[in-house]
Amino acid sequence: MSDEILDVDLLNFENGSSTQRRAVVDGVSRSLATGFVYTSHDVPDDLLDTAYAMLREFFEKSPEEKQTATVEGSSGQTGYTGLLVETAASSDKPDWKEMLNWSTPIVAGHPLKRHFPGAYPDQVLPEQIVPGITEVLYRFHDTIADLQRRFLRVIAEGIGCHETFFDDMVQDGPTLTRAIRYPAMSELDVALGDDGEPGHVWAAPHGDINLITALPRSTAPGLQVKVNDDWVDAIPPDNGVIVNTGIMLERLTNGLIPIGWHRVVAAPGYEGERYSVVQFCHPRPWTVLSPVPSCCTPEHPQRFSAISAAHALDEVLYEINLVETARRID
Repeated sequence: MSDEILDVDLLNFENGSSTQRRAVVDGVSRSLATGFVYTSHDVPDDLLDTAYAMLREFFEKSPEEKQTATVEGSSGQTGYTGLLVETAASSDKPDWKEMLNWSTPIVAGHPLKRHFPGAYPDQVLPEQIVPGITEVLYRFHDTIADLQRRFLRVIAEGIGCHETFFDDMVQDGPTLTRAIRYPAMSELDVALGDDGEPGHVWAAPHGDINLITALPRSTAPGLQVKVNDDWVDAIPPDNGVIVNTGIMLERLTNGLIPIGWHRVVAAPGYEGERYSVVQFCHPRPWTVLSPVPSCCTPEHPQRFSAISAAHALDEVLYEINLVETARRID
């Protein structure tokens, strides 16, 4: 088992020789023992620059302006989520962060939207506050979603499936992109007052619910990965994308690929804020999450029972405090 996050080249898998492809598959399989891997990418820098600049413009607006992008009843699946709301399932202290969430809409008559309206809410982006942001963020979402679909092909080969195993599973899935602003920790003292309870961090330890998560850029350190009971800083190479694994992938692989446990904490003495944009790659809600046969052997018998992706997501949304009508933490 690897205890190191490795750097691989997705483009070598797609365009290289059979030996290069195999090396990428092997590298990803070894690295994902940590739940994390770094990869090269072909996402245009100008798209990242433009998206991050517009998101910063949004987050710098007044609280009242940002609240106009809030969507009641969306459970954090679109629009703005304010500070001290999302709470890791492992914690009773809300995270010190605010978020803007979006997906690419699907047509109103699509059976996925009809059967799973909660997973496919009508999208709300702050176009009136930051003109032009909608087109940029939809383009950003689609570009990263394509990168994740391509990366899943590496994982598919690594677990003994055809490289297209995940293609249909994620087609029109409720993949979610989330921009996150982590304010300076000094602002927390002001928000809570002198009698505020300690223990809040940018993001408490947690595992993501989805298949994989991609993080193409952040503006400051803070992401840490749990490896062998130690917290290790996740620092990708320049222009690298961080990919981590989620609960749904762990179930599909019968635990052969573990959850990438992580947290986000300000370094000691760091006084600034942090921005990042992450994308959670989800299968279609009617997907049955049951271990694939290639991951079940006499030495490694089936560990997980079947559950639908929709029900797995619903449970986690409650646990992380995003269901407005059933807050776990007030």
